[in-house]
Amino acid sequence: MIKKIIYIALISFVTVLSQSKSYVWIPDNGDGTYKNPVIHADYSDPDVIRVGDDYYMTSSSFSHFPGLPVLHSKDLVNWEIIGHAVINYPIKEFDKPQHGNGIWAPCLRYHNNEFYIYYGDPDYGIFMTKSKSPEGPWEPLKLIRKAKGWIDPSPLWDDDGNAYLVHAWARSRSGIKHRLTLHKMSPDGESLLDEGVLIYCDSVKHPTLEGPKFYKRNGYYYIFAPAGGVRNGWQVVLRSKNIYGPYEDKVVLEQGSTNINGPHQGGWVETPEGESWFLHFQDKDAYGRIVHLQPMRWEDDWPVMGIDYDGNGIGEPVLNYKKPEVAVKTGIKAPQTDDEFDSDYPGLQWQWQANFDTSWTSRKVRKGWLRFYSQVVNDSIRNLWNAPQLFMQKFPAPEFNTTAKLEFNTQSGSEFAGLIVFGLDYSYIGIRKNNDVYTIYQAINKNADMGNEEIIVEEENLPVNLVYLRVNVSEGGYCSFGYSTDGINFKNFGKRFKAREGKWVGAKVGIFSLSWKENGNNGYTDFDWFRFEP
Repeated sequence: MIKKIIYIALISFVTVLSQSKSYVWIPDNGDGTYKNPVIHADYSDPDVIRVGDDYYMTSSSFSHFPGLPVLHSKDLVNWEIIGHAVINYPIKEFDKPQHGNGIWAPCLRYHNNEFYIYYGDPDYGIFMTKSKSPEGPWEPLKLIRKAKGWIDPSPLWDDDGNAYLVHAWARSRSGIKHRLTLHKMSPDGESLLDEGVLIYCDSVKHPTLEGPKFYKRNGYYYIFAPAGGVRNGWQVVLRSKNIYGPYEDKVVLEQGSTNINGPHQGGWVETPEGESWFLHFQDKDAYGRIVHLQPMRWEDDWPVMGIDYDGNGIGEPVLNYKKPEVAVKTGIKAPQTDDEFDSDYPGLQWQWQANFDTSWTSRKVRKGWLRFYSQVVNDSIRNLWNAPQLFMQKFPAPEFNTTAKLEFNTQSGSEFAGLIVFGLDYSYIGIRKNNDVYTIYQAINKNADMGNEEIIVEEENLPVNLVYLRVNVSEGGYCSFGYSTDGINFKNFGKRFKAREGKWVGAKVGIFSLSWKENGNNGYTDFDWFRFEP
């Protein structure tokens, strides 16, 4: 317990612990322009703020922990992970995977020299955490209103000292999907003072209205809100001179003639030089909800986003554009991927499927290696959908290679370790021991979320217990596995597999050391490194 407390206290201060040595996605063109997406990884429902010359972003993390990632940039194009606002979830049910539940659509704000994050858990209510530093530590989560179906909260501290919070509704819990409700909030941001007032509802023009972000500019109250659904929706902006409305509405961003579907749900930010930008996501199947940056300007007190290619008065997403003008220049950066396992603490890119226990792994027993103690899968069939002990990270690019070097040390025939691509379908290349013989094999589970059992599609003997496992991901999420015993000569192995998204998240890639049953003295797997290549 003491070890866990120390770990949780220290991890919040960790910044860049595992610097990528080769980037697999670079949005900075190096000539003063950038290409979209600026992050080709699953940072769903992004929100962004500026503090001085620094930009910060957070996103949904659902039931994956550490959660509420915090990213930093100097130019809105080059981003790195600097911490997490939630280490583990203070709700016992999240000790097991709660796919699609948990932390939905956060809102990041800076007020009175403190960073605030609000989010809605559709089953429990509106939560808030705050910190003096974006790297952390963040205060324990505070439930400011217990409720079911309340999601996507966004606060506003008004000029007169009053504070407010607007939120949307989850149809799956409330039967409502197109209303926005406004509450008076205590000035300290820690409680709601009323039951709320309906301020907008139009199920015909803007069905599935959600993800509101609250702003004030030039005497107008603005609510930026996506409508029409994740896959094919659009970005709406509401405005009013009175915070309680009535609100005018305008569609300001749509797919139009581009191939960027559902461009919406994000945040507006202004540079010190007065430029406006809009950061939002695009749902891209197995790759998750990837992040785009749109130029934005104001015309007649309405925001104009992207470029209006077809002249219909609604902006469309840009593919390439001039980078934001910033005072502080930065080099090429990207969210971390590689991990040499040389640090005492996990790289910030890693997440577990649920609340985690630090006893699952150690980086101190064998210096420079991650020791992963074989954890028992508590399932009646061979299915990893509900295994919390999968150590994974987001797909970082349309195409990439991932390689892991590991040494398998088993104590029983029920143990196995490997490299996995995980979603509603999953596949992995693994190593196990049968009758004193090591074998390499590929397992596939189609519709794992439906309780199906995985099947082994290929298996062969392995002369050693130290092996290099690799997966090649090509455009469209097609995965081909391979292995090597010397790290130089790789053999293609198994069947081609198409990655699928998870529940509201993209596919993930990672490692594990597991056992199908408790044997009293399970073994472990040592991982030397985990690397990506373009």
